Amino acid sequence: MALKVVQIPEIGEITLKKNPRSKRIRLYVKPNKQVIVSLPVLASFKTAENFALKNSPWILKQLDKLNNSFTDFTLNSVYYTKNHLIKIRENKIDELRIIHDGNTISVLIPQNSNINNFQDYIQKVITEVYRIEAKKYLPPRLKELAYKFGYKYNNVSLRNNRTNWGSCSSKNNISLNLNLMKLPDHLIDYILLHELAHTIVKNHSNSFYEELNRTTNGKSKELAKEIKHYSTYTY
Repeated sequence: MALKVVQIPEIGEITLKKNPRSKRIRLYVKPNKQVIVSLPVLASFKTAENFALKNSPWILKQLDKLNNSFTDFTLNSVYYTKNHLIKIRENKIDELRIIHDGNTISVLIPQNSNINNFQDYIQKVITEVYRIEAKKYLPPRLKELAYKFGYKYNNVSLRNNRTNWGSCSSKNNISLNLNLMKLPDHLIDYILLHELAHTIVKNHSNSFYEELNRTTNGKSKELAKEIKHYSTYTY
């Protein structure tokens, strides 16, 4: 796949990628803030660069959303996952502790500490909670949907992925992002059905979306639009 990286004022690096499956120029801003322009093989890189320049206001808007999408964890706050309640509290002693009591997890920050020094640690705790929940929920749900709609796949794996919600290999091995657990149930199903549809159609052609619409009651475009409001980052 031919690609070129260019610099655009105020935005920075933009990656231009020629894609044999692309029928038109498309623009993406990934959760890791990477800006990508996908273009047909016969289109020129200059045309793609001009397209990005023309859409600079939209790119800046998306980057600004990402810059403000991450949570600053604070003391005496609570965060909910599907099955757990996570509490951030100050410990009465100078010790970092985690207390797991049923579905409640307390993260105890050493007294008189600056909580900003523990942001990454708290996020890792929440990521592990998602991992536990994902392992319990996603493989059985994938199996259930595959049986319901007549799909077959090989292996399923879970990972903490910041670039996509899932993928399906040429051998029909499905990989799922453990951060799916922060989505509403109907959007989890949409992603699972999306990957299952790729066991039949390996690209994003009209045939693929016909297959996906078969299992989503014709709502694939609506669901795809809805999921753009969520980030693949943990918080």
